[in-house]
Parts: sequence; structure tokens; C-alpha cells
Amino acid sequence: MMNKKSNPSGNLAPNPEETSRENLLNRRKFIGGITSAALALTIVPRHVLGGNGFVAPSDKITLAYIGTGTQGLRELLPLLSIPELQIIAVCDPNKDATGYLDWGKTGLRDEIRSILKNPDWKSGGDNTIPGGRDNSKEIVDSYYSKFRADQKFRSCAAYADFRELFEKEKDLNAVKIMTPDHLHGLIAMAAMKRGIHVSMHKPLSNRLTEGKQVIEMAKKLKVTTHLIPWDSNGSMEQVMSWINEGAIGKLKEVHNWSNRPVWPQYPTLPVDTPAIPKGLDWDLWLGPEAERPYHPNYTNMVFRGWYDFGGGSMADMGHYSLWTVFKALDLEAPTIVEPNLSHVCGIRDSTAFQVRNDFSFPMASSVRFKYPAKGSRPAVDLIWYDGGMRPAVPEEMYEDNKELPAEGMMFTGDKGKILAGFNVDNPQLIPEKRMAGRTIQELPKKDRTLGFRQFLDALKSGNQCPGSFREAVGITEAVNLYAVALRAGRMLKYDAANRKITNVPEANKYLSREYRKDWDPETI
Repeated sequence: MMNKKSNPSGNLAPNPEETSRENLLNRRKFIGGITSAALALTIVPRHVLGGNGFVAPSDKITLAYIGTGTQGLRELLPLLSIPELQIIAVCDPNKDATGYLDWGKTGLRDEIRSILKNPDWKSGGDNTIPGGRDNSKEIVDSYYSKFRADQKFRSCAAYADFRELFEKEKDLNAVKIMTPDHLHGLIAMAAMKRGIHVSMHKPLSNRLTEGKQVIEMAKKLKVTTHLIPWDSNGSMEQVMSWINEGAIGKLKEVHNWSNRPVWPQYPTLPVDTPAIPKGLDWDLWLGPEAERPYHPNYTNMVFRGWYDFGGGSMADMGHYSLWTVFKALDLEAPTIVEPNLSHVCGIRDSTAFQVRNDFSFPMASSVRFKYPAKGSRPAVDLIWYDGGMRPAVPEEMYEDNKELPAEGMMFTGDKGKILAGFNVDNPQLIPEKRMAGRTIQELPKKDRTLGFRQFLDALKSGNQCPGSFREAVGITEAVNLYAVALRAGRMLKYDAANRKITNVPEANKYLSREYRKDWDPETI
């Protein structure tokens, strides 16, 4: 493994951005400049054309899989059988399957056993929950040797440090990034600089400035990008049809509420210092964030609750529900962000006090975003709720003797309301009598790997897929301002043009992060 205290940027070409643009240009000229007939006769190996980021029609698409915790392994499994894809490397700072958490004791293990057709497969480590780079390497190698043996793949490489991976894996087309949120932006930018195409889980970053840098780089370098939650977004077609025909009058508000968090959001910092588990490189796991003692409460599925490492409930779930709403309503940047949040109290020296929490998301919150009018669309308020908070039950539901579901979405106009599921599924005008004589076309179910296959198709053609980074400006702005408003605990006025909070200057520090040495995105 490379020395994590050294500067990995010294291994880069003098001008990696220019190199990546040249490689991408070569690929587009090749793929786009020949007819299908010529393509059938022209088989050009990738090494002849040269350069990372190029995918010759005769080659497999090579992928590095970065982040192999429980969700990483779960999403790795359906990729193994994709014919044109070869996973050549995996990467995670954790080596062994030790200390992982999941939604059930045996679910992921049983999925792995099923895909490998091996009822006796065990994870090793503490033999509780699978995870780590050893498991992922073994899964890839076992599957390929058993089900794709005729293709004679070399053994999958395994790395602790993504910087070493990029240094050594020269024949790499794409990466899939499944790390904790605080590493997303850095790894994505490091890949794009090298002309490597990127599929990544949400969010683009858990800091607004970094998220914008990711988007700007994706536009500049023209690499193919894919933000995974777009694949699960619902359709706004029916809702927009009703809004445009005036069924609810002028749209005023969009409400979206989630039952998240379904993980602990600790109200105090850890005080004990347990030993770092064998096989975990804690320094690499921290990445750009400030040094602190290891604690399991920061890691695995509970990282989302910390401002340093996660993005909270909205970054986790709002990408699935609201991205399609942002695009349909053309919501860009809010002018006002108004938080309401729970708090925790304690007793100290016989006196009650409120815990000052600038490190973890609250147990429950609602945040209102005010978006100005644009074109024919009036000004709209978007209100996000989590931790069990919901809007007031609308009067229209009294008539139907119903209450709001645990998760959902509601569009409120000055003449009516549309109630829908969390992902804009099954939209209904309320009360129920307003649906008399109306039919809603049922949308087809999406294949589990459809979005990733669209990413691969776009990569080969030099195009973008529907869920590209460049389409995520509005949702990225919102989920990061959500965190900033909660940390500040204040109503914020936001100047999008200058990327600045104007009424609470001290809150601007939450828009970006202080990078540790060797972790600055400019040099990584």
C-alpha cells in the first residue's frame, strides 16, 4: 500500500485534465466517426488507441468498485453477470468483515450465497455481517471463475487507498463509488481528472462547495457520470398534468416527509476510545476530515448522522424523492432556508441545560426552502420533514376519515391538493371524490440494473445518461443547505450567484470543509 502520509499527486501527469480531454476526444472520434459496417470490420485494441477513459468496441468495460461495506456488496452482486463489464479492482480501507451493521443478520449473506451458488459461503472476520475488501475480492473472483471462466479474467486486485488504485490500474474505464458521503466528491474528482467515468451513490458531496466543484468538473471534462438515485426517482408526469390544467390552482407548496433516520443520531460525542479493529485503516477512513480517535459510532451504517461524514436524512432519501420534482418544476437555488429542529437536554451540576450540538443531525427536523418564481412557474416553497415529523393533516382528508402516511409527498395549490407516495407514486387528488372518472396509467417497474446499464451505454457512446452529475445542481444545493441551516439553527438568506449566506456570516464556514494535508481536491 502506498504511504498514506505522502502526497499522491506527485504521481500524476503534469496536466491530467488536458490528458483526459484528449483521451475522451479520441474515444468520441473513434466511436462516433465510423459507420456500423466499418465497426464490424475495425477491431482496434484499446492499448493501440491509448489512454484511460477510452472504451474500444472490442473490449470489456473495466470497473473499479470503491466502497465495499454492506450496501456496497449488495449493489456489487447484480453487476457480476453484466456481459460487457469486468470488475478489475475493489477498494476499501477496511480489509476484514468485522464490525459491520445491516438491516438483518443473514439477508446479505444469503444474497451472496445465492449469487455464488454456494450455500456454505461465509464472510470470515467475525462471521456476522459481510463487508470489506477481502469479501468483495473473493466474491468477484469466485463468480468469474465459476460462471465466466471462459473469459480468463485475471484475479481482481484489492486496495485500501483509492489513490494507489488510480496510480496502479492504468487500464481502467470506470468506477462505482459506494463510500461514506464525505469521500464521494474527492474520489469522483480524482477519477474524472484521469478521464475515468463515474457512477456514484448519493450525495455528490456533503459540502456544497465541493458538490459544486464535482458538477463543474463533470461539465468541463465531459466524462460520463451517473448519480445512482436517479434510477429510483418516480414520474412527475401525472402531477404536472394536473398542475398545468389548473386542477389545484396555483402551486404554492411541495411537502415531502420521510421516516428517516432509521439509524442512531447521537446527541453527544463519543468519550470512550475502543481499539481500532484489525484490518481497518482509520486514517484512510477519515480521509479529508479532521483526526479524531476511532469509534464504531462514526462508521458503517451510522455515519449518515454526523455532519462530518454524512448528509443526514435529506441527502439519504431526498435524492430518491425530490430530484424528479426539482427537474419538473425547474427549482434551482432557494433564497431562504428556514430550519426547525429537535434538541436534547441534560442535567449538570443540578442545572438543566440544552446540548449545543454542532456535530450530529437532530433526531427530527423540518426545513423550508423558498424558491423564487421562474418563467410561468410561481414562487414555490419546498418543505422537507424527517424523524417522524409530517405536515398537518389537510382538511380534505378529514372528509375521507384518513391521516397522512408515515412517508409521502403533497403538492398544495390555492384551490386543491395532490397527495402521493414518497417517490411521487400513486398520485391522487384529494378528497377521494375528486378522482371520480379519472384513471392513472400504471408505470412499468424498473429493472434493478437498468440505470447502471444506461451508464454503460452512455459511456460507450460518449453521451450522458439521464442521471448525470450535471443534472443534479438543484438537489445538491438543497441537501447541503439543509445541513447548513440545521447546524446554524437559524433562518438563512442565500445568495446563489455568489454562493454565500448573507444574513448569518458565520454559517458560511459550513459550506465547505478544511482539508487535511494530502486530501485537497486540487492535488489529489
